[in-house]
Order: sequence, then C-alpha cells, then structure tokens
Amino acid sequence: MPSFEYVFPSIRGIQAGREYYISMCPMRLIPRIFLFDEEELRPELRSQRTLNKQRIPDITRYILQNPQEYTFSAITASIDGKVNFEPIGDEGDGRDMGRLHIPMSAKFVINDGQHRRAAIEAALFENPEMGDETISVVFFMDLGLKRTQQMFADLNRYAVRPTMSIGILYDHRDESSMISKTIVQRVPVFNDLCELEKATISNRSIKLFTLSGVHSATQALLSGSEIEDVDDKIELACNFWCEVADKIPDWELARRREVSAADLRSDFIHAHSLALSALARAGKGLLAKHPTNWKSKLEPLLKIDWSRTNTKLWEGRAMVAGRLSKKNVNVALTANVLKKQLGLALTAEENEMEKRYKSNSNGK
Repeated sequence: MPSFEYVFPSIRGIQAGREYYISMCPMRLIPRIFLFDEEELRPELRSQRTLNKQRIPDITRYILQNPQEYTFSAITASIDGKVNFEPIGDEGDGRDMGRLHIPMSAKFVINDGQHRRAAIEAALFENPEMGDETISVVFFMDLGLKRTQQMFADLNRYAVRPTMSIGILYDHRDESSMISKTIVQRVPVFNDLCELEKATISNRSIKLFTLSGVHSATQALLSGSEIEDVDDKIELACNFWCEVADKIPDWELARRREVSAADLRSDFIHAHSLALSALARAGKGLLAKHPTNWKSKLEPLLKIDWSRTNTKLWEGRAMVAGRLSKKNVNVALTANVLKKQLGLALTAEENEMEKRYKSNSNGK
C-alpha cells in the first residue's frame, strides 16, 4: 500500500560525498513538518540547542512589520526516513533537477533555523496570507544523532556576528541607525575620524571613534526627548556634536592630521567612545535645562584637563588602575564631572553614585 508523501521541487547536490537537496518550501508547511520534541531531553541526547523563546517575538515583528522587505536565509534540516529523488531528465542538468519524494512518516530535524521556524509559525497566526510565500530549505539525509549533532556544530563553528558598527551602517530601516549615519556624514570631525565597520580602533588607525560609539552616544543624548520629527532630531544632534567638537580642539587637529590620532588615544580621555557617551549624558541634562541657549553653556568644556595623567580627576571614574573602562558606572562617573563643569545639578541617583565613589578609598 503506497504511503502518503510530500513532494518538493528540488535541486540535487553533492557535499562530502553525500547527496543533499535544496527546495523551496511554502511557509504554511514549515510549522507542520518541523516539530519540536527534544526540549525535555538531556543536552547530550538532543540534536539542537533548546529554543530561546525570548528571541521569537523580535523575529516575528520583523516579518510582520516588513512584509515587502523581510529576508530569511535557508533552513537546514535532516530527514530521518527513506526519500526518493525523481530527476526530470537523464542527461546534463536534468539529472540534478526534479522532485524529492518524502514520506509523511519521515521525521524532520532542524540543524539550523529553529528560531526562524518558530517566528514563521507566530507570524502565520497573525497573517495567514503569508502561508503561500516560500523559504529555501536544505535537506540532508539523517545518519543518526551523532551525525546530526556534528552538523549543528559544523554549521555554527565559523558563524560570526557582524560588528555593531557594520550592522548600523547597513541598516536602512531602523530610525536610530539612519540618524547616526547622517550625523557621521554631517559632523566634520565624525566624517573624517569615524571607523564605520570595525568594533574597535586599532593602534595604528587614523580614526578616533567607531560608528557604534557615535550611535550609542547619540541615542543617550536624544533619549527622553519630546522631539518626534527625525529631521529635527538629526539637526539637534548635529548641532550638539559640532559645538562639542569646537570645545575639544584636539579633535580638529586630528581631523587635519596635525596630531596623531594614536597619540590622542594614548594620552587623552576625550579620544575614546567613553568620552562620547559621557558627553552625551551631560548633554542630555544640558538640553533639558537650557533648551534655547545650551550652546553658550558649553564653554566650560574648554577648561577640562582631559589628560590621562590627570589621575586625580579620572582615576576611579574614566580609568581603573590606569586603564580606561567602558562600564556603565565609569561612563556615569565621568559624566558627573562634565555635568558639574557645566553647572548642572546631579540627579539623586548620580549623587548616590558620587557618595559611593568618594567613600571607596577616595575613589581609588
């Protein structure tokens, strides 16, 4: 008696001497054929990591909010069952193009893409019309748990997340990313001294800041702002960073290549993203207190000694044992210095932080 089966138009390939198949699978089938039944097993008996359910809502929103633009890479799966590939021809390309017949009794195991699968299921619940869209699936033949576990390890062995900077650079949908990229283009110091791809600045680099550093600082500057128009946010942030650059002359010297960016990073606090974040925190307070005349209030920044040798001021704040620290507490303590210099009152939380700093062996 013939069994019921799935039939997928497929392309056959060879990898490591084994056949595999690539097919386009309708979205509505994804939740039906890829089922989870491993969550209660011990790790050594599973072929996959357990599902991180906290990731699912974000991926689901991404699909639903971008129905004309979302992009998914292929799901990789193993088939535990006997399959039959029916080529459309006997010669040339026809031998590797055809239909893949998979019995419905076969078991499918996802090697890569379980979170995409769960998000697709959730998105289909909200928008069933997406069921006719397709996602590519790479089918391998299941050779047992050991082989399936090895496939998962191999597929993830060389996976590297892109740096935050390049993620911002290539994101044309997120508002904050668009704001940051525009600021880097319009603020001369950032335009010439900003590293757009890497997460860190190398010792010999002629850059001072990373795009991710500008992005984080600008988000802090604009956080809590009542401004809703994107262009107005960009204008305010550009004006702020241009004014700050005027009060830190070394930045302009580095832009004109009159001083070495490497020397500035070695000798001064202001040549690091830590300083950007602290300036943004202080700037947020300045904009709130002086919304119309804040520019004139930045003059005291010219009097700050940013030198790393000024350990009396920076040790325990921007530095710990002589090394810069990007921890939130160090950014906040550095921002406190700037706020006091600008004549801004500290919040209750910031005052409490100052008390702890001063009581901790005089800040050391």
